[in-house]
Amino acid sequence: MAGDVAVLGGMSPDIEQLVSARADTFVNTDGRPTPTYRDQLRRISNARNALTVALFYVHNIAIIAIALWWHHPVGYVIAFLLMGRAHAQSTSLMHEAAHRLLFTNKSLNDFVGSWLLGYVSFTSTAAYRRVHMAHHRQEFGPDEPDIPLYANYPVTAASLRRKLVRDATGQTAVKLFRQQFVALRSPVARVRNTQLKIIAVHAILIAVSTYVAGPFVWVAFWLLPYMTVWRVINRLRSIAEHGGMTAGTDRRISTHSVRQSLLARMFLVPYGIGFHLAHHVDAGIPFRSLPDYHRHLVSSGYAHLEFPTYRSLWKALSAAAPARG
Repeated sequence: MAGDVAVLGGMSPDIEQLVSARADTFVNTDGRPTPTYRDQLRRISNARNALTVALFYVHNIAIIAIALWWHHPVGYVIAFLLMGRAHAQSTSLMHEAAHRLLFTNKSLNDFVGSWLLGYVSFTSTAAYRRVHMAHHRQEFGPDEPDIPLYANYPVTAASLRRKLVRDATGQTAVKLFRQQFVALRSPVARVRNTQLKIIAVHAILIAVSTYVAGPFVWVAFWLLPYMTVWRVINRLRSIAEHGGMTAGTDRRISTHSVRQSLLARMFLVPYGIGFHLAHHVDAGIPFRSLPDYHRHLVSSGYAHLEFPTYRSLWKALSAAAPARG
């Protein structure tokens, strides 16, 4: 593989492998939901989503509180790992807000998506929305923001291991933080102000941490899990979504489908974000409806190339033979 050339499609199925869905009252032959079913799927539950955001905070604060109360190395390690998952949870809900599917009220949706979900995980929801909508307009198109993340698969096992080591040791996060510090000097006021808002949110978190038990709580149970555990989760999840795929009118060319286990949904792909093929066939469906929609994509034959586990997909993504000579 030469230089910085991005090679796409190494994991995409041949077009001859794809079969049309069996049309019924739920899905059309292209997998898209029928109008009546789509209206049912697209309903947003404001009350349930508000409870979900509240429980996200209650649940993760409780994990830290229990670890501090237990005051044992095992508890600290468990909390550290679970706080990496907490970033997966906050960014998954932020992704929902970026699609304006968290609340029907646009202002509330954007406020919660930014201040309670995005900024706490060092992310601008508005900036994420701009690049993410480009991703949905045409996966792997000219404006695709994440081609470097998805390209060149399958790689060798050694190559994937090197990437994960960089993630697990904080090197990837340091690179991202450098970009954010540069943004503080941006000539665009909106960019500078967004970074200042992120800093303000974390100043509050540090102040609360210091008042309760000391600043080490924020460092050990929020900053460091973000820089390590979450970076590993993010890469493993991202390549499981689009690694090695390519542009095409059929979403099965650009998006993997993976069977969702309870363990994966608890730690790797919370809030339905693992039903990614369904999400890309119709990006206007809230996360609560994706499991039901996915079941119909499977039963209709549309999602017939589904990987049985994430482990099997990661194995395929890292199955390239080492270069010789």
